Amino acid sequence: MTLKKKDEREFEITGMAFGGRGIARYEGLAVFVKGAVPGDRVFARVYRKKKSFAEARILDIISPSQDRVDAPCKYSDYCGGCTWQFLAYEKQLEYKRQHVCDAMERIGGIPGIPVHPVIGSEKIFGYRNKMEFSCTDRRWLLPDELGNPDAETGFALGLHVPGTFDKVLDIHACLLMPKSGNRILKRASTWMRNSNLPPYGLRSHKGFWRFLMLRHSVAKDSWMVNIVTASENLDDISGLARYLAESGVKIETIVNNITARRAGVAVGEREQIISGPGILLERLGEYEFEISANSFFQTNTRAACTLYDTVLRFAKLSGRETVVDLYCGTGTISIWLSKYAGSILGMEISESAVLDAKRNCEKNRVSNCSFICGDIRSLIGNLSIRPDVMIMDPPRSGVHPDVIKAVLQIAPERIVYVSCNPATLARDLALLSESYDIAEIQPVDMFPHTFHIEAVSRLEKR
Repeated sequence: MTLKKKDEREFEITGMAFGGRGIARYEGLAVFVKGAVPGDRVFARVYRKKKSFAEARILDIISPSQDRVDAPCKYSDYCGGCTWQFLAYEKQLEYKRQHVCDAMERIGGIPGIPVHPVIGSEKIFGYRNKMEFSCTDRRWLLPDELGNPDAETGFALGLHVPGTFDKVLDIHACLLMPKSGNRILKRASTWMRNSNLPPYGLRSHKGFWRFLMLRHSVAKDSWMVNIVTASENLDDISGLARYLAESGVKIETIVNNITARRAGVAVGEREQIISGPGILLERLGEYEFEISANSFFQTNTRAACTLYDTVLRFAKLSGRETVVDLYCGTGTISIWLSKYAGSILGMEISESAVLDAKRNCEKNRVSNCSFICGDIRSLIGNLSIRPDVMIMDPPRSGVHPDVIKAVLQIAPERIVYVSCNPATLARDLALLSESYDIAEIQPVDMFPHTFHIEAVSRLEKR
């Protein structure tokens, strides 16, 4: 019988797809089932049917997989923050490794690459050092609230329902950030809800309160609070700041980013410091970094050290090498490698990131790193040095083909490629394999309870 949209069927889950959905087969057709684990037998409804696949939602779990666990968070079935809480952590690591292997074979067409077991995260809850919560004037109701006339449908401060821009869950606590952050979240939500100022409507684009961004320093166990608003109102922001200061949590600094732009991005057109220095201090290994409200920093501080140690190990530096660090960001990898290289040149398109990188070098007395700002496609074409080692840590979209061509022409002896996206990693490694042997890949788990995985690849010139 042909499978159709709205059909309700039993499915045996036999695999895990990249993106975190279980895979079943129905008369040879792949059926992707959200929230399913290999080994589950489920009763599910098909909500999308295409020629080569279908998608379904679980109505009932007939018999659970032995790898299924109870998710400790009540929002886990609805929130986009962590989609794998129902899967035992050891199995999460196995599937993440498999995703890297599958990408190499199916997308890159380069089978047989040694992919090591994933290095797990030291903490699997309370590990995130940055959380961004959205305000809305229309709260998304949980299933048990539907039809309840007493359910509040107005203000919400929380996280988005996956795949939506206007549906926000009112989150009382997120298990991915340290517990003290939830005390800040609760007080901020109470103040905003009871204020005379309205939350920002994600459809109407009217209102005042837009985002609450929290950043945590593991080294100092202190917080930065960034209150993002649609306009300036120093009296009310200062009132909220005083209220948060009474939480008993160590809040290092509070800033207010202000933006009237419609884009749902928690970055202000301007910023004012409400209290403290306006920055947060964090330590990675022996190095200290200044983090501003809008600067990039790895969201899992402890796992970042593991990631950078892997980069250092794969770079095989002796102390004399010239290193070029593409997409260097705020210079964390450059600084981490600085003690073991002759000189390091970082390239980055973000002017603010380059300023952060230079400031972090000065702060840590690192003198052999320099940074230039601009589009990597232009900068690499004018490179006047031939590096011994090249580091590449691009965004999820990967490396532009023009940059790949330039790297092949420059021909460094060794490349270390850091990726947060197995698909674009596989695509780029396939292009680089024209002149390089892909010696090994080490996945590092930065994001427990999600399907995301970082992978560090070592390439040796053939």
